[in-house]
Amino acid sequence: MNRFKLWSGGLAASLMVLVTASAVAQGTTGEWTMTGRTPDLQRYSPLAQINKANVKNLKAAWTFSTGVLNGHEGNPLVIGTVMYVHSAFPNIVFALDLTKEGAPMIWKHVPAQPPEAKPIACCDLVNRGLAYHPSGKLFIELLAGDLLALDAKTGKQLWRVPNADYKTGSTMTNAPIVIKDIVIAGISGGEFGVRGRVTAYDVNSGKEVWRAYSTGPDADVKIVGDANPNYASHRGKDLGVSTWQGDEWQHGGGTTWGWYSYDPTLNLFYYSSGNPGTWNPDQRPGDNKWSMTIFARNPDNGEAKWAYQMTPHDEWDYDGVNENVLVDLTVGGKPVKALVHFDRNGFGYTLDRTNGKVLVAEPFGPVNWASKIDLSTGLPVRNAQYGTTSKKNTEGICPAAIGFKDQQPSAFSPQTKLFYVPTNNICMDYEGVEVKYSAGQPYVGAIVRMFPGPGGNRGRFIAWDPTTGKVKWEVKENLAAYGGALATASGIVFYGTMEGWLKAVDATTGTLLWKFKTPSGIIGNPMTYLGPDGKQYVAVLSGVGGWAGAGVALGIGPEDPTAALGAIGAFGDYINISNAGGTLLVFGL
Repeated sequence: MNRFKLWSGGLAASLMVLVTASAVAQGTTGEWTMTGRTPDLQRYSPLAQINKANVKNLKAAWTFSTGVLNGHEGNPLVIGTVMYVHSAFPNIVFALDLTKEGAPMIWKHVPAQPPEAKPIACCDLVNRGLAYHPSGKLFIELLAGDLLALDAKTGKQLWRVPNADYKTGSTMTNAPIVIKDIVIAGISGGEFGVRGRVTAYDVNSGKEVWRAYSTGPDADVKIVGDANPNYASHRGKDLGVSTWQGDEWQHGGGTTWGWYSYDPTLNLFYYSSGNPGTWNPDQRPGDNKWSMTIFARNPDNGEAKWAYQMTPHDEWDYDGVNENVLVDLTVGGKPVKALVHFDRNGFGYTLDRTNGKVLVAEPFGPVNWASKIDLSTGLPVRNAQYGTTSKKNTEGICPAAIGFKDQQPSAFSPQTKLFYVPTNNICMDYEGVEVKYSAGQPYVGAIVRMFPGPGGNRGRFIAWDPTTGKVKWEVKENLAAYGGALATASGIVFYGTMEGWLKAVDATTGTLLWKFKTPSGIIGNPMTYLGPDGKQYVAVLSGVGGWAGAGVALGIGPEDPTAALGAIGAFGDYINISNAGGTLLVFGL
């Protein structure tokens, strides 16, 4: 373990006082203490100093290099007067002092990890961020498979426990979530034949509290009774076994590397599971439950309150892990405790988060694999022309496996009642390939070639009405809009582009108000906070990578359009647009 400690014990004690006093003075309004600022994942800030009139005056206040040149997803946290920043592998954690000019380092923690884990990561060596417990603990999921707890004041390791094992194909890239006195972690590895799961640990000891799988018998998935009484296809015992052929469920994917949300009133924790393995659908007939599923669980014991499978028998790698944002809406004239999810399959879903019933499901891009979601059955109405198989190459499927939206999280404004969604516009050709499972080896089973969707632009940034399923406005982007969104109380929305532009647009109209070119493409999520000087700042990580940026991050040229699981076909020119990076940029008036 490599620690670079800049402060003595006395100064660290002073830091504790500083953080505590500031937290009391500022409250949580000016802080950003969890990945989405609030557990509902709305990514909305009540700060309004930066407004439509003065945003044009934003300038870079300071920058910070992580020293790592892989893709930087997620966002920093601000707790009191300290900013906590994470990096891609080797998952370095930094504490920065916001009370001093240029925010110098207080400490950094470099966790020891085996480099052998790097080739097991599917699509770059990203990490989506930190979680924080009010007792002063930070948590990060390490790529090689350990969940790490750090002392937020000193950066010292408190405990470290194994949650995944890269040697058998499972890694970790997502941001954990803290609920009460547990921290919940997921796993990646859907392209290596792993079995998806979420696991809860005691924040103080690291002891496992419960584990719930995505596939297998009800006891393993922690389903009691029918998973979702609203739909016939979701009723029955042990569907996590019977909807698979033989023992395919044992390496059936359904990984859990997306974003997690929580409703403290209902005491329900929400997340989604990913694609089934293998990508060749001929090898796994059936619905393949509970891959591609939104889960609502009791965080105390992991028991599922309900589950809803969006894409049964996924034939396209429409990895279902995207964020589930919790909002209160009026749908059809009735108040609803809603959950809104923009899936890679191209449909925007609005569900009743108390019972898993789908209320709205409409395409937010030019979907052709299904004509609609039947609200009476909860099932997609498939277009057979765009089904996939190992018997032929299916051409012109929209969206591509990368989805009309990938992991980049949306934002919601309670003022406009609109969602602000960074999206992709990518389609594909897809051919299944026979593949055999071997632990720790790739278990993909498809040849994919991606290309720009209708219109030729590869991305859009859209405003979406979740009560009607309609796009209110859009901004077309040349490349995929592959970074997250931020909405503020002043009616501004921020998002980043793969070219490296951080943009501010009018939340009502989409009109561009300001932009700044950062050193590398942006796949991170902008956030905002109130500094110790009482001023509002906006921060974002610049450092391209991820699936769309794999050409740069992994050094893959444009020669083979099927390389990087097909992404090079759509983004082969990207090596001439941006370079690798790893810089935090902070802006102020």
